[in-house]
Amino acid sequence: MSILKLGLVPQILIGVGLGALLGWLAPAQAAPLGLLGDLFVGMLKAVAPLLVMLLVMSAIANKHESGSDGRKSLLTLALYLLGTVSAAVVAVVMSQLFPQTIALSEGATGSPPLAVTAVLADVLFKLIDNPVNALLTGNFLGCLTWAILLGLSFRKANATFKEHLQTLATGVGDIVGYVIRLAPLGIFGLVCATVATTGLSALAGYASLAGLLVACMLVMALLVNPLLVFLLTQRNPYPIVFKCLEESGVTAFFTRSSAANIPVNLNLAKKIGISEELYAVTIPIGATVNMAGAAITITVLSLAAANTLGIEVSFATALLLCVIAALAACGASGVPSGSLLLVPLACSLFGIPLDVAMQVVAVGFVISVIQDSAETALNSSTDVIYTYAVDQVHLPEKERQEATA
Repeated sequence: MSILKLGLVPQILIGVGLGALLGWLAPAQAAPLGLLGDLFVGMLKAVAPLLVMLLVMSAIANKHESGSDGRKSLLTLALYLLGTVSAAVVAVVMSQLFPQTIALSEGATGSPPLAVTAVLADVLFKLIDNPVNALLTGNFLGCLTWAILLGLSFRKANATFKEHLQTLATGVGDIVGYVIRLAPLGIFGLVCATVATTGLSALAGYASLAGLLVACMLVMALLVNPLLVFLLTQRNPYPIVFKCLEESGVTAFFTRSSAANIPVNLNLAKKIGISEELYAVTIPIGATVNMAGAAITITVLSLAAANTLGIEVSFATALLLCVIAALAACGASGVPSGSLLLVPLACSLFGIPLDVAMQVVAVGFVISVIQDSAETALNSSTDVIYTYAVDQVHLPEKERQEATA
């Protein structure tokens, strides 16, 4: 009974500890418990697209005429893009300081890079997806497109209709709250399955590469993000950074899905007092385009492959890689290890053949227990951090202090 009285984060940490212990001591019995984790992530993924569409639609339809929140949304989007590019730059610098190699079965020679237009084309087609198909497939770009268009159209509707739309969005939000309460049980199942089936032995051969990835993400989370927040708010950024890492990062670390963590972030944004008109739009968008962790993964693995094959990376090529990694990261799906599937795109910049690039992807999956968890924790927590920073820009000093506390 005392455990139930604890907060959600302590319950999750208890679930992590028990899951790891059971997975280590009794792997045969623990592996099937992964079903609990799969059900939890599945429930979040099932409700997230509908929640996003309704929240954005309702927020825009009921939005006041003031344009301040519209400007804040654009500023948040710009901050997302800046953060993603900054993450790629951090990865390039760290990779130059601590060069990595990967055991590959065959080499490659340089050749002209492939066009990046495939990434942009994929994004455009997702934007114009059928709304029903977007909901069924979890295409958040498509959901956002229709939510924005319908929200703008519904601004002309009568007040009663807008109230019903808000009630519907609130109802789905309540369902999400019930699902989030199951997080300790779901994460217990995820940890059980991970420790039972993978353990830590598989990571031994790639400890250095995994360490570099985590180090880059820590630099981004503890240095770059706080710096950007400070520049916007002119206040100590670490209280909100640590709070977001604790309440959003911990959950995202174990669910390993930015899409599944959208409801968690929406709940956290409401809890810390961010304007609903702002976070209802920026949090779902952030789960799609704010991918600092993905940019780090793509950059580090691509540079490790180039270093292994003896391909020289010039300064200009490194800058181009940052842009490509940021674009590719924005197209990463909000599912576990989604960024790894975009590594071949960045590898093509160095003329690395697809079959060799896929070996790099395979290495990524070996270390994905650590890489993908840390990546998702960074991506998801940053969504709330940046939204909070933008929301605080125009707050009076007294209100800003109260919100931070």
